[in-house]
Amino acid sequence: MKLSFKIKYKIFKRIADILFSIIILALLSPALLIIVFIILITSKGLIFFNHPRLGENGKLFKCIKFRTMYEGSQEKLAEILNENKELQKEFETNFKLRKDPRITPFGKFLRKTSIDELPQFLNVIKGEMSIIGPRPIVPHEKDRYQSDLNLLLSVKPGITGLWQVKGRSKTTYGTRKDLDLSYVRKFGLKLDLKIFFKTFYVLL
Repeated sequence: MKLSFKIKYKIFKRIADILFSIIILALLSPALLIIVFIILITSKGLIFFNHPRLGENGKLFKCIKFRTMYEGSQEKLAEILNENKELQKEFETNFKLRKDPRITPFGKFLRKTSIDELPQFLNVIKGEMSIIGPRPIVPHEKDRYQSDLNLLLSVKPGITGLWQVKGRSKTTYGTRKDLDLSYVRKFGLKLDLKIFFKTFYVLL
């Protein structure tokens, strides 16, 4: 039985993901150790933050990031939203706050440079994510996609993707949704290479 192009490409992409992730983590290991040390000495709490996300076919996994918030940030969020209706509306629309008071000074640097997402290469090696793909959504975002949910979850979520190279936090949630669905519909080598090289340009 002949394999479809999409299945063949998924196999190729998986091999490329593993090799690239191992190389990146090996090359950056000294810098990663320094980041771990700075996180430990600048604020109390764990080194990593594991956030439940939906992966391929709706499988739940823990997305790994460097911790960028103060300890007890989840409890603090409820307090902040109860006290400020504008922030509550912003969070309900975008599932995040543009100026989040829970973020540590070093955490702001990690987020601005996207360094906080480097541990996600471990998710890639584990087979939960890909280097390029739609952003992994949290379970309560499912309703936003309605009939398009199965399409979104038909591929592995990525560390980078169309949304990241076309505005990221400056875009609305609706734009992010459209970009991620557009990626899945156009899934292939040409688009992945375009996003891969544009990611470096955006970071710089």
